[in-house]
Amino acid sequence: MKSPAANSGHPGRGITFAGVKSRFAFQPRYFLFWLLYFGLVRALFLVYYLSRTSALPAGTVPRIFGHALRLDASAAAYLCLAPFLLFVVGSLAGARFGLARGLRGLTMVLVALVALLTVADLALYGPWGFRLDATPLQYLRTPGEAAASASPGLLGLLLGLWLALLGVGWGLYKGVVGRIPALPAGFSRGRAALAGLLYLALLVVPLRGGLQQIPINQSDVYFSSVPFANHAALNVPWNVLNSLFLQNSTRNPYQFLPDTAAARLTASLYPAANATGPDTVRLLRPGLQKPNVLFIILESFTGKLVGHLGGEPGITPTLDSLSRTGVAFHNVFAAGDRSQKGLVALLSGYPNQPATSIIKYPRKTEQLPHLARVLRAQGYSTAYYHGGELAFANMKSYLVTAGYQRFTERADFRTQDQNAKWGAHDHVLFNRLQQELPDQPAPFFVTAFTLSSHEPFDVPMRARFRGTDEASRFRNSVYYTDHVLGQFLQKARQQPWWANTLVVLVADHGHPQPGNSPNHDPAKFRIPLLLTGGALAPAAQGREVLTYGSQTDVAATLLHQLNLPATTFPWSRDLLAPTPPTWPGGAAFYSFTDGFGVATPPA
Repeated sequence: MKSPAANSGHPGRGITFAGVKSRFAFQPRYFLFWLLYFGLVRALFLVYYLSRTSALPAGTVPRIFGHALRLDASAAAYLCLAPFLLFVVGSLAGARFGLARGLRGLTMVLVALVALLTVADLALYGPWGFRLDATPLQYLRTPGEAAASASPGLLGLLLGLWLALLGVGWGLYKGVVGRIPALPAGFSRGRAALAGLLYLALLVVPLRGGLQQIPINQSDVYFSSVPFANHAALNVPWNVLNSLFLQNSTRNPYQFLPDTAAARLTASLYPAANATGPDTVRLLRPGLQKPNVLFIILESFTGKLVGHLGGEPGITPTLDSLSRTGVAFHNVFAAGDRSQKGLVALLSGYPNQPATSIIKYPRKTEQLPHLARVLRAQGYSTAYYHGGELAFANMKSYLVTAGYQRFTERADFRTQDQNAKWGAHDHVLFNRLQQELPDQPAPFFVTAFTLSSHEPFDVPMRARFRGTDEASRFRNSVYYTDHVLGQFLQKARQQPWWANTLVVLVADHGHPQPGNSPNHDPAKFRIPLLLTGGALAPAAQGREVLTYGSQTDVAATLLHQLNLPATTFPWSRDLLAPTPPTWPGGAAFYSFTDGFGVATPPA
């Protein structure tokens, strides 16, 4: 039987208890709102990559959602911190504070941010092979260059998904959280604020993923032998926040050995480079003094599409022809998976890092050795060519401190020649090289970096290979760059400078396509490296080098051919010299986000 107070509206105990219960269910409902929203976002990810989801073993999808719950709860707790604090302040301030309006506004800002991270992750996971982290923040200074990776259709789709996620977030908020009941009469603001503070304090449990000794991290959601299933269980906002913390932390997350032990082990694996490399195989014409070096970096050229490396035939006829007339290295691996990482590995012989990239820190890159700096000290003139913007991913600071005397980038091409989303297509770049190399003071070290085989693969030629899927478009873009490279080299052979020039052709990194190679797969990192040019001795033509090596080894290999020491490149080994006993047959270290691998010859 109900008390008279409960039926009357009088501020008795029944009304007070019901009102308090209703009001302070708001914070748990708010936490539940974020858990449900993250579940919907994860479902969108699985649908967006439906072909990969469909290939998962039976019963994996429910396990993804189950294993994701703790990390989702941790992310939800982070997003609840500011709203819960606002709730406490609003409870103290009273009705005039506008608590409900403030919470709605703050929540929609957070929903918009989470939705933005979600659509960015959808766009980048395919080509990058890992969930969104702080890496794209390197590109904020050049948003146009970053957006060039996406086609207009994809940008429209992503904008539509972002707006849809905003709408879903608003509807879910109204349905799960609803309005905030006013404090019942007789319940003080202080008591209300104290109850709100209690919920705020309780967030520490989901924040750290439970009461266990070690706080939650990505490994807590990894449960499957299929990388995609583990990736799908990650929470993107949590991953971005964690990555930001790691990148701005002075703590080394990979400190597995004491420094002295690590130094001893490294010294055995990377013995000091010989000053002149007397044991190296000589490839250049005897008596040739200070040959020119034309160093061409090929965007995303994966060994999976290079015929002479065992890849798909017919896509790189130029490179395959050069393998029969030049020097072909068959087992070279990219040091990392992004262009800026490939630059540092190739030109400075410096290995990549799993959690960040040294190119983000100009004060550090200023201290790196660099091929341009070494050769300029030997009297070489230097120049760098790229059809895109050099400021992208902080590359320009690295290149400027390297000592290049002249730069040609996107802004230096005519407006009508900036015909690619990234800038000037590769045939325009090679035409510019063709025109200006005769006037480059000899000896020269000229670096050229292509771009047309970067996403979105929109090349100015008729499609050679059928299909509109990503792998087919990628094949066509690689074929285009290989084709215009062949045209450039054919004309270059008629130039006076060709006879005294060594041409280095190497990729900046590999690619998951074709075949959607997992992030750790060595096949994703295998790339072409070829030497050609009039400076090669006739006996060197057609030579195959089977030693396993990395992009970091290109520097020492090149310098020893030029009879120059490579002692300032401690992470670089001469691929044409005998391999040390610790690396019989050679080896290649490569890294990717939060992981690394070592490629070695088959046992």
